[in-house]
Amino acid sequence: MIRRILPSISSVSSHFLKTKPICSPSPLHHFHSLQSLQCSNPINKNGSLWFQGIRSYSLLSLNDLRDNVPRKQKTRKGRGIGSGKGKTAGRGHKGQKARGNGKLGFEGGQTPMRRRLPKRGFKNPFSLTFQPVGLGKIAKLINAGKIDSHELITMKTLKDAGAIGKQIEDGVRLMGRGAEQIKWPIHLEVSRVTVRAKEAVEAAGGSVRRVHYNKLGLRALLKPEWFEKKGRLLPKPARPPPKLKDKVDSIGRLPAPTKPIPFFTEEEPAASPAL
Repeated sequence: MIRRILPSISSVSSHFLKTKPICSPSPLHHFHSLQSLQCSNPINKNGSLWFQGIRSYSLLSLNDLRDNVPRKQKTRKGRGIGSGKGKTAGRGHKGQKARGNGKLGFEGGQTPMRRRLPKRGFKNPFSLTFQPVGLGKIAKLINAGKIDSHELITMKTLKDAGAIGKQIEDGVRLMGRGAEQIKWPIHLEVSRVTVRAKEAVEAAGGSVRRVHYNKLGLRALLKPEWFEKKGRLLPKPARPPPKLKDKVDSIGRLPAPTKPIPFFTEEEPAASPAL
């Protein structure tokens, strides 16, 4: 490349020596292209030609160095971690970290911590969680005027009055705490009831009924405005599963009822309507 440029430079210098007088270089001249180089005035210094700005056109300079473009590696099939995909985690050969994020809890192939630790206890997936409420609290709310004892007391009534919290998972269990404060008949519908609470309510002339609501039915009972906001109808009451038939008295009613259902025994069946 240098051999090709030098004859052109020498021809340009001989042309300028014949046609134009030699003059000293001007500091205002800036050479940014080959055209500026051809128009420059050569100066004879010690028998050699020197062109102003020739250092700007060096064939190799430090600011022109570039790295080689990396070549994309091919996917190595059947190599596992070494395939180049990096889909596994852990440690590779000699403690080198494998590529990729990997699966949470993966420990490089050894038995993970979650399997090395012993297991204790048992969690029943079919267990139900009920929120307790005592008769003493219900009596206090009745005396404060927040609950009407003449109406049917449902789980929605207890929630609106503040007798129970908002996080009701599977229903409400009626407890016998403060049973001596119940001195007038009340009628309740809850999910479960203890023996002491049931005896105290019946002794005062009231009644307690165990009703069944599934998850969706319990939401429709406690928050019927949610279905109205979504433009949906209230769901139909669900029947209890066979394992819970002996633990409930009837199916829950929707929307929230206001009148209790009378109990009938086998000796006194419900009177059929006259024809």
